[in-house]
Amino acid sequence: MNTPSNTGPEVPNESKLTMPAAKSPIRPLYWSVRRELWENRSIYIAPLIAAGVVLFGFAITAGGFPQRRRNALLLDPAHQRAAIETPYDVVAMMIMLTAFLVGVFYCLDALHGERRDRSILFWKSLPVSDLTAVLAKAIIPLVILPLLTFVIIEATQFTMLLISTVALLPSGLSGTTWTLLPYGQLSVILLYGLVTMVLWQAPLFGWLLLVSGWARRATFLWAVLPWLAVAAVEKIAFNTSHFAALLSQRMTGSFDEAFVVVSYPHDAHVPVVDRLTQLDPLKFLSSPGLWIGLVIAATFFAAAVRLRRYRGAL
Repeated sequence: MNTPSNTGPEVPNESKLTMPAAKSPIRPLYWSVRRELWENRSIYIAPLIAAGVVLFGFAITAGGFPQRRRNALLLDPAHQRAAIETPYDVVAMMIMLTAFLVGVFYCLDALHGERRDRSILFWKSLPVSDLTAVLAKAIIPLVILPLLTFVIIEATQFTMLLISTVALLPSGLSGTTWTLLPYGQLSVILLYGLVTMVLWQAPLFGWLLLVSGWARRATFLWAVLPWLAVAAVEKIAFNTSHFAALLSQRMTGSFDEAFVVVSYPHDAHVPVVDRLTQLDPLKFLSSPGLWIGLVIAATFFAAAVRLRRYRGAL
């Protein structure tokens, strides 16, 4: 005769229980940024090419460094520093300009490209929100490109410093570069300038992403022509250029807002910013134009998210 068992249903050992790992909201964003970098290699290749071209030209002219250095040492201290710093400033400007152009054309194609090749249908099937996808695209010009620009400029300038030192060794002037060039201060100024510039230009990249998600074709024309038309109408109707000045100030105004600008005669050829005392973050952060621009940029990014959500392939 069988007796009923008094034992209850077997309870699994707690050590054998496995709880699904919580999904981190950062992980989809991380991989979305990685995808953008993988699909758009010009983000880092173009600035590297610009740096390589500059280094090649700098190395070719290394033979004339001793004579130019002797001529520079005959000048007053301000002009000595300017003569030594100028090649490094030019390199930084060229790489920054290259990175800016890369950011502009990247944003114009970021949402339009995936609609054009219909890959948006595949990406929408993945568990990645439209907010995450657009945020990853916005991170490229606002974070990734400035960081890459800073690293590439620093590496390029340090290589130029080594080339200059080697070229000046036979003449015994190699130490003048290290003593007269405020390399550490220039690095801090460069980083500060890149941060303030990208914050100031955030509405521009937001507008380009918005146009990329809206336009069916000719994204560059749709991004530029409306603003040119407004400026032209103002000029014809009122003979003023306030709107054009506003656009120009949004493109390059971060310099005047973030630094204490020292005025020199036009023929002086001295660096405008070469001291840490010329940094003015309080003035920059208290500028109404900065915060108005950031609000406009956030509006553009939100509109781009909405467009990606409801607009399909072309």
